[in-house]
Amino acid sequence: MRQILPASIALAALALAAASPAVGQTYPTHPVRIITLTAVGGSLDIMARTLAQNLSDSMGQQFYVENKVGAGGNLGVAELARSAADGYTIGMITVSTHGINPSLFGSKLPFDALNDFEFLGIAAELKNVVVINPKVPANNMQELVRYAKENPGKINFGSAGVGTSQHMAGELFKQMAGIEINHVPYKGAAQAAPDLVAGEIQLMFSSIPDVLGFIRAGKLRTIGISTKSRSAVLPDVVPVAEQGFPNFDVKAWFGLAAPKGTPPEIVAALNRQIYAALAKPEVRDRLATLGLDVAEPLTPAQARDFVRGEIDRWSKVVKAANLRAQ
Repeated sequence: MRQILPASIALAALALAAASPAVGQTYPTHPVRIITLTAVGGSLDIMARTLAQNLSDSMGQQFYVENKVGAGGNLGVAELARSAADGYTIGMITVSTHGINPSLFGSKLPFDALNDFEFLGIAAELKNVVVINPKVPANNMQELVRYAKENPGKINFGSAGVGTSQHMAGELFKQMAGIEINHVPYKGAAQAAPDLVAGEIQLMFSSIPDVLGFIRAGKLRTIGISTKSRSAVLPDVVPVAEQGFPNFDVKAWFGLAAPKGTPPEIVAALNRQIYAALAKPEVRDRLATLGLDVAEPLTPAQARDFVRGEIDRWSKVVKAANLRAQ
């Protein structure tokens, strides 16, 4: 795993650095585009717009968001890779585009996820919760595994689509637990959750905001958190890692990158300013309303190492599950 400075020390250093003059007082001299990968109003879009406003304020030029939706995020990331490496186009990246898709799409991916980019940082993380239909006779992960082994092939788990972090969480757990469960992809969690409530599927690894209303209404049962740390929203739900699967730690993550060859001084300046924005209480609170936790600060080099590790990690899961992009 990555080695990083304690968050308090790193944030203090970044805030101090952010107070220094912009790169030679020359960058930016005109508006900067931020490519995001989802439609207006989605969590990633809201995060991009929150950062854009803060970067506009701190760097003295407008940062504006452009939505490029399609192909599981690949469309927008390909546009980013093709853009001029001058600091005036940056973009959002995700666990899908820079962790899962390189193996899922293989040679069909229209960019090199590691070598076509300069990495500005990992901004936020999103925990998944394990939820089941209340008719499934399980109150924890071990009971779920026991039931699955007694009923091989009879449990269907839904996700927001092939290659999403929710899908891969299910595949990884399936491999770790040695159980036979069937993946049912949907076009989004909004379509999958009602089917889980209705019993059409029995299990989901879902982002918390997508199912929180059903959980609070007693229509779904929670039996695990996908990360090693607990959720502030669901503090009583025990992580899967504490239920007999110590290596299970799955989260969606969102970061920022620039085209390969962007000058290192611009990369460093953006890295400092992004984390200075993320250190603001109002930004952290805004992201928390979306179910997002601000990630620990990383240097550009550490962010590259993080992405490299994610590509390697998910390639093993994709290969073991014999997955292919649809």
